[in-house]
Amino acid sequence: MAGSGSGASDSGSLSDESHQFERLRLEPIYDSFVCPLTKQVMRDPVTIETGQTFEREAIEKWFEGCNENGRRPTCPVTLKELRSTDLSPSIALRHTIEEWTARNEAAQLDMARTSLSMGTFEKDILQALSFVQLISQKSQSNKHVVCSAGMIHLIVIMLKNSSRRVRLRALETLRIVAEQDANTKEMMAEGDTVRTIVKFLSHERSREREEAVSLLYELSKSETLSEKIGSINGAILILVGMTSSNSENLVTAKKAEKTMDNLAKHENNVRQMAENGRLQPLLTLLLEGQPETKLSMAGFLGDLALNNDVKVHVAKTVGSSLIDLMRTGILPSREASLKALNQISSCEASAKVLIEAGILPPLVKDLFSTGFRQHPMHLKEVSATILSNVVNSGYDFSSCVIGPGNQTLVSENIIHDLLHLISNTGPAIECKLLQALVGLTSSHATVLKVVVAIKSSGATISLVQFIEAPQRDLRLAAIKLLHNLSPHMSQELADALRGTAGQLGSLIKIILENSGITEEQAAAVGFLADLPEKDLGLTRQMLNEGAFQLIMSRVKGIREGATKGNRFMTPYLEGLVRVLARVSYILAEEPKAVALCREHGVALLFTDLLQANGLENVQIVSAWALENLSLESKKLTRLPEVPPQSFCASIFSCFHKTPNIAGLCPVHGGLCSLRETFCLLDGQAVERLVALLDHTNEKAVEASLAALSTLLDDGVNIEQGVVVLTEAEGTRHIFDVLVANRNENLRRRAVWAVERLLRTEGIAIGVSDDANVGTALVDAFQHGDGRTRQIAERALKHVDKIPNFSGIFPNSDRA
Repeated sequence: MAGSGSGASDSGSLSDESHQFERLRLEPIYDSFVCPLTKQVMRDPVTIETGQTFEREAIEKWFEGCNENGRRPTCPVTLKELRSTDLSPSIALRHTIEEWTARNEAAQLDMARTSLSMGTFEKDILQALSFVQLISQKSQSNKHVVCSAGMIHLIVIMLKNSSRRVRLRALETLRIVAEQDANTKEMMAEGDTVRTIVKFLSHERSREREEAVSLLYELSKSETLSEKIGSINGAILILVGMTSSNSENLVTAKKAEKTMDNLAKHENNVRQMAENGRLQPLLTLLLEGQPETKLSMAGFLGDLALNNDVKVHVAKTVGSSLIDLMRTGILPSREASLKALNQISSCEASAKVLIEAGILPPLVKDLFSTGFRQHPMHLKEVSATILSNVVNSGYDFSSCVIGPGNQTLVSENIIHDLLHLISNTGPAIECKLLQALVGLTSSHATVLKVVVAIKSSGATISLVQFIEAPQRDLRLAAIKLLHNLSPHMSQELADALRGTAGQLGSLIKIILENSGITEEQAAAVGFLADLPEKDLGLTRQMLNEGAFQLIMSRVKGIREGATKGNRFMTPYLEGLVRVLARVSYILAEEPKAVALCREHGVALLFTDLLQANGLENVQIVSAWALENLSLESKKLTRLPEVPPQSFCASIFSCFHKTPNIAGLCPVHGGLCSLRETFCLLDGQAVERLVALLDHTNEKAVEASLAALSTLLDDGVNIEQGVVVLTEAEGTRHIFDVLVANRNENLRRRAVWAVERLLRTEGIAIGVSDDANVGTALVDAFQHGDGRTRQIAERALKHVDKIPNFSGIFPNSDRA
């Protein structure tokens, strides 16, 4: 075999090696065979008028040179001018040369075969291969001679030679021999030849890859070999990679591209290309193939895993064709097209393309079909999945016509049909249709129409009952739908939840599952939080079931870091806090709620949550809850027991001494604490609420101001409340809220609080010269609602902006 020249570069050209081999002749060259001009054996000898014989091409070129130089044509040998440039073919000489050439080439080919068979020296092998190339390029008949001599098998063996130069020359030789020769290609289809060539595609050196691709391109012109190349494991994958790789040179990439075009004549190859990211051949067959081919390609498309960009491209290219295929009455066509549409509709952008292409009318028609036209249930499930995909694309369905009479997907009768189908199918279809309703209720443009249809259908209770579904996906879809509906039909849903056995308990169980924080839990607690906060029956039911204690425990666990966070953490925590805040709305009516809040330190927890930075909704809800709790403080505060008077003190007043009781709340006048009486003066609640008055969120400011205003309310010591707020720098912030005049609600609350503050003479004097406060009060007096104007008027009197006629009209009501 060849020696260790695998890394060496070629020494000498291929032509030199082949001619060197060609010079090893059995018969000598006769002078009459050689052209005087080319010094080579002639192939097409012709004679001129001087009797000299030349190669036709060479003498014609000589005559052209004479004409270009302005000379009369001459004989190259005798240099005599010629009267004529006529050429006479030397047929006899030509035949003699051909016979001589054939005898020598046969002998040389035999020598080449011996060199390849023995494979001793690299130089001999390279010369033999070069000679095979040379004679193969001379004529097609020579290629047949090469094949007949068994050379193909020997050249293929050279592909495994240790010399890189030999391997490259062998690849090149096989390509030359195979060019435009079907017999050679058939021989190369036998055995393991193609597999060996394919291995060169993954070679680390670019030259090997280039030669292998060139050879495969030539072989791929044969249908038999095209199929065989595709059957080699990894061949198409590597070729696809080469067409899209920036590391390949342009020539190699183009050859790989052309090879792929040839391979695409076979459906199996097209499938492999699609699996490896080259979809266009499959899409072309889907558009232009025979009906059975379209069916096959559509079905295969449905099995592919596509990224979103590809899904959009596919939807734009063949979406309409797939929809047309779906419209046919042939079951296999529907099945294949639905399978493909299910795949490409699972991306928002591609789903919108399919909507524009008209997928909804036939899709809805198939879903609602009955009788002999009805789809098998497994196809209805696919249709329902596609509907869920397209509806959750964010498209505006309010004006998307899908049926006669300008029916849309949110027309009342269409929603009724969907609800009816949900009630009469299995869990898989129910889940997808509920997901479709989730999509429709996620849009402001369509949610109200869905709400109207659900109310008119009487399906509310049926939807609530899905909370107890054993299938997690089905349950999740139902809860997400209820969550979307809750802002628009909260009382109806609360009534249904209270009126059905076990649903509330099941919902709470889902919320408090210890399996991490899931999307289902976040949706469930969001739904429960959206129900009317003052629904006494629902809150009492939760109280009786011990829900609030468990929710408190979960909130504390999250705050302490016991629960691992994820993308559902924020909505889940916000929902828990909102649900927990419900208990603060029934304190006046439900002693059990007061006892619960005392026992578990609910006010302490809400005070802590005021510092939940970055969770402004949690802070807002906590402030509102603290307002509700603080309003109960004046009822819950109590005086300590006073020791009984002595006998003398009870008879003689001179012996009576008023006891001095320390530690009384200055605002509520009794023994207070944040835990027992929900008093804001304890536990830094006031300071944290004052800090919220600087929040950028107007709702946070309003909730904080509402809670702080309980210290200025009727029934408490307002003067002491002012003192507490002043010490916490709350008065300044309250005046700032008034001056900012950010919205009507805030102005109304700020005017009320400012009027209470201005009842303290020192504060009134301090702000009487503040033009901003005066202007804000005047603006409220002129533009506020009736109640706000009355309060603003009293505030202006406190700072002498309006005359106070109370001395003249003593019965005037200042409250």
